[in-house]
Amino acid sequence: MASLLKKEVFTLWSGGKKRSKLGRFLDRQGYSQTELGEVAKLNKNTVSKICNDPTYTPSVVTIKKVMKALKKLDPKLKSEDFFDI
Repeated sequence: MASLLKKEVFTLWSGGKKRSKLGRFLDRQGYSQTELGEVAKLNKNTVSKICNDPTYTPSVVTIKKVMKALKKLDPKLKSEDFFDI
């Protein structure tokens, strides 16, 4: 229920903008951008851009940090699952 409420609040706040593959993944898994930023040691603005701008391509270093954090959830995840590289 709480994650559904968070998703509805986000949709209202963002104007229904399209999320990136990573943003949609986090939504489905119930993880917040704040949690990803803390685990990946990334600035909240960087995480926000990665999750909310489907056209944004982060640096290789940033992708490595994100993937290191995500692999703690599922070791089978690949950068190609989230980024067009």
